[in-house]
Amino acid sequence: MSTVFLALQDVDDARPVIEAAERDNPSATIEHQPAMVRITAPNRLTINRETVESISGSDWDPQDIQLILISFGGQLDEDDDHFTVYWTN
Repeated sequence: MSTVFLALQDVDDARPVIEAAERDNPSATIEHQPAMVRITAPNRLTINRETVESISGSDWDPQDIQLILISFGGQLDEDDDHFTVYWTN
């Protein structure tokens, strides 16, 4: 099993994304560090557009994560409905 991660800026725009990551990935670990939030999960971490929109109350394009993204570990898969970081073995 490999661990994937997202490191996001700790800013207001990131809060719905962080909460969505927690809801969409029950095995995810959220770690608050100075100026950033690190989200880790075993093998796969998916953030769904629908979840972010339900939390924020506004439209969200998964590509908008690029505005708050510091770093990631894993391979990326993104489309109009999700942003996923994963490892294939």
